[in-house]
Amino acid sequence: MTTAQAASATPPPRRKVVGVPISVVDYDRAADCVIAAARQSQPYLVTALAVHGVVEARTKAEMGQVIERFDIVTPDGQPVRMALNLLYRAGLTDRVYGPTLMLRICEAAATQDIPVFLYGSTGEVVTALSQALVAKIPKLRVAGAEPSLFRPLQADESATLAQRVRDSGAGIVFIGLGCPRQELFAFDHRDIIGLPQVCVGAAFDFHAGHKRQAPQWMQDHALEWLFRLSQEPRRLFGRYAVTNSIFLFALARQWAARTS
Repeated sequence: MTTAQAASATPPPRRKVVGVPISVVDYDRAADCVIAAARQSQPYLVTALAVHGVVEARTKAEMGQVIERFDIVTPDGQPVRMALNLLYRAGLTDRVYGPTLMLRICEAAATQDIPVFLYGSTGEVVTALSQALVAKIPKLRVAGAEPSLFRPLQADESATLAQRVRDSGAGIVFIGLGCPRQELFAFDHRDIIGLPQVCVGAAFDFHAGHKRQAPQWMQDHALEWLFRLSQEPRRLFGRYAVTNSIFLFALARQWAARTS
């Protein structure tokens, strides 16, 4: 971590991809910013958006407004990274994938003795996730792990949850509620929790061993969506048919506008 980053956790620059601000960032910079914010006990919002998340932010006003307020929005999917490079010559050699970013942050947190808190998914998943993270990163301290209630929290429930997080001694909160619920939750609880919140979605299921990740070669060639579709065709076919089409059409229009 550089001195400048440690002092301020200054967010990296962002560029609009189909109208949605995406950070020009790599794993090291993103993790450095989160650790710096944790050391200062300051609110800091991070999410990783693939095509689905970008389209959610483009087409749903509340999600779009919330994403504008995030400190870092990483290019989680290869198509989003490629779009940044195409439109802005960003020079990004890899995406910043939520599950991998989670591990990078946990590794850095372990070396600096910053405990983490896990919120989301089911009780079975967060318990398995906590055990898996500590097995993989023995020095990591998991200060708490709570499942989602799978509904919006009432004001008193939000206050109680925030108090439990603060009382746990955690310095970083990972949220696994799925897009857009996790981003809306993080924004709504930004000040009441008062710590870095990192939205990582399916990372909870992947690291807990409840779902398989795509083979690395498919991830590298922007085919992760195809693997996930093969795993959950009924749930994902409609999503991908719509969101991929919206993204590609909007990207083509943005590219045409830049080159005309």
